[in-house]
Amino acid sequence: MTDNQLPADYATSIAEARQRMTRFVRRCTDGDWHAAPVDGDPRPVGVIADHVAHSYEYLAGWIADVAEGKPVEVDSDIVDELNAEHASDAATVTRAHVIGHLQSSGDAVISLIAGLEPDQLDLDGGRIRRLAVIAARHADIHRAELEQALAST
Repeated sequence: MTDNQLPADYATSIAEARQRMTRFVRRCTDGDWHAAPVDGDPRPVGVIADHVAHSYEYLAGWIADVAEGKPVEVDSDIVDELNAEHASDAATVTRAHVIGHLQSSGDAVISLIAGLEPDQLDLDGGRIRRLAVIAARHADIHRAELEQALAST
């Protein structure tokens, strides 16, 4: 992805990465689903997959706020807090729930980004563009990490 991407390009990238994550979720065995194969991460596969869907929600919220001219505070502490809260809330997610969550939250962020004007990507010093890039890459980063960790076990 380059810096000259249009909103529709980011939306397409998010949709494609979400589809790859959804296919991964469908392929997981019950053992995979409940395993915590990533070194240093105690979350099971199902919680990490749902984390991707959850992240679409807060990314969409931040993007919408920036697009509306509202101040947005984002830092690693805020993201860590959101992730920790999600991990405790999502301890027993099912594949069906995660697939539905990926679909609904993914659709929302995809629609939001696709509906932006190209110049809106550069609002707040390019923050919307950076958030769109994160949304486009996030599913693939976690999916690849999970696939590699499961293959190593």
